[in-house]
Amino acid sequence: MRVSRIATDLQSDDPQALAGFYQGLLGLDIVMDQGFVVTLQGAETGPVQLTVLSGGGSGAPAPALSVEVDDLDAVIARMADMGVEAEYGPVTEPWGVRRLFVRDPEGTLVNILTHSRDGAGRNTERA
Repeated sequence: MRVSRIATDLQSDDPQALAGFYQGLLGLDIVMDQGFVVTLQGAETGPVQLTVLSGGGSGAPAPALSVEVDDLDAVIARMADMGVEAEYGPVTEPWGVRRLFVRDPEGTLVNILTHSRDGAGRNTERA
């Protein structure tokens, strides 16, 4: 057996509005809209990954959703344009990620991160 995709499902009374938030914040494309369910996807699909955690690290609460981006500053600019404030960060963590936490309009805590890289483009994240 091969798992081809793990997707996060967020419950909402207004799927289009919540999808619009993530579309605006992360530049995702709507790939399916059935009214009761809206699926968003980036230009490139990422790896299949499931994270299990007891907290958010650095004393932060556990997020419900983690989104890795290649340019956290672009997300910060989008947040400013949208009038959205970070609940935590942006901060560079000791384990090699730069991140911030934001709450979506439904109250879901979202960890948006980028991996720190050294001058040669190598990932400096610690295992």
